[in-house]
Amino acid sequence: MLRNMYESIKAAVTARKAAESFGLTVNRSGMAACPFHEDHTPSLKLDRRYYCFGCGATGDVIDFTARLLGISNHDAAQTLAERFGIQPESQSVITPKIKPAVPLRTLEQRCLFALVQYEKLLRSWKKQYAPQGPEELFHEKFVEGCQRESFIAHLIDEMMDADPWRRKQAVELLLEDDHLHCLQDYVLQNQEEEMKMNICKRNEESGNGGYCS
Repeated sequence: MLRNMYESIKAAVTARKAAESFGLTVNRSGMAACPFHEDHTPSLKLDRRYYCFGCGATGDVIDFTARLLGISNHDAAQTLAERFGIQPESQSVITPKIKPAVPLRTLEQRCLFALVQYEKLLRSWKKQYAPQGPEELFHEKFVEGCQRESFIAHLIDEMMDADPWRRKQAVELLLEDDHLHCLQDYVLQNQEEEMKMNICKRNEESGNGGYCS
């Protein structure tokens, strides 16, 4: 049964499709910024499988999900099956139906992923927008990085705690007033902006600034 589930998932879901469902921005060439190392330019190739030209990470969609969420392959397979409505018995994909409640484990994974991606942004902003001299005004993203990083790191620690009650409290905090969706949208928007800035920077360095307008 477990083998059937693995085969059903790998046949129905590509690594690219899974990556996009978890909030990664994939360009037309199937490239994305690798979440497994400090990647400032897209070096992760996503298709049915994935391969990073920067850190060498590679594998199938189940390996990708397990590594991205920090869970076992078995839990990754279950997450993908729930996310894409896969039935291992018939090895087919059904149209996902709205469920009355999302399992707590799934909510924990979504919250943790959003927090980790946000923490990466905050850390990069503290370096990228740090003032170069005492007279320079603080950039708003540098201020945000300084003010929010410790709190986000605390929430990540809570989400990874062995005590289920503490994890549940952190999840409830993020779900309050739709904070999780707002955070996911905010992170995705800023990741896209950072990617555009990197592309513009490369174009300027190569003498081709036409795509930066």
